Amino acid sequence: MNRVARVFSGIQPTGVPQLGNYLGSIKNWVALQSQHLDPASSQPHDQYISIVDLHALTVPRPPARLRADTFEMAASLIACGIDPSRTVLFRQSTVHAHTQLMWALACITPVGWLNRMTQWKSKLHGSQQYGSLNVHSAAAQSLLTGLFAYPVLMAADVLLYGATHIPVGDDQIQHIEFTRDVCDQFHKTYGHVFSAPRVLLSQTKRVMSLKDPLRKMSKSDPNDSSRINLTDSDDAIIRKIRKAHTDSIQGIS
Repeated sequence: MNRVARVFSGIQPTGVPQLGNYLGSIKNWVALQSQHLDPASSQPHDQYISIVDLHALTVPRPPARLRADTFEMAASLIACGIDPSRTVLFRQSTVHAHTQLMWALACITPVGWLNRMTQWKSKLHGSQQYGSLNVHSAAAQSLLTGLFAYPVLMAADVLLYGATHIPVGDDQIQHIEFTRDVCDQFHKTYGHVFSAPRVLLSQTKRVMSLKDPLRKMSKSDPNDSSRINLTDSDDAIIRKIRKAHTDSIQGIS
């Protein structure tokens, strides 16, 4: 029996969405939403978008700030074209099953799987260049458990809703592979319950930081000049681009 596909996406409320968020994710979500209503579409689907405020706790902040950022993110998504009457838009923390399922999954997830996650390794070493891991270093000892375990919560987010497709960029493929591995481990332990999701790879190339071309543009970067926010004025955008780091190659590379 063919069942309707379900697309699941999440975005952290860590500030106003920036150009990279829009081109890499939000624009694609709006397009998928339109496809959902197109009777000629060969792939009808449901779409769920979660404002993942629990994931945002990996960087501690005042509760009032997190609440405000969550509402601002919801408003930004709606302003970009996400229609709550066609897409299920919700705040992660309002559904307690996310953390309940996370605990069940954490109890069957080997620590070695988490140690292999690229983003965790980069946090351990403070750069993308890492060789042998030194988990006893002062930098490693100061990292928080939530940062280490958040891929398990991400897996719970996806599996909880029976998502069949996850729109991601190439830097997030490892997380979907991790989710599929956790799903398989759960089935071996308890029997078949969840559906293993597939990657819906974004065709948009990564938009890099205006100040550090080796890093992605990020809405959580403390340097506001490193990104173009969707709420920036024309003058602010011009000023940021004029001061951006560039290379010596003619044209767009």
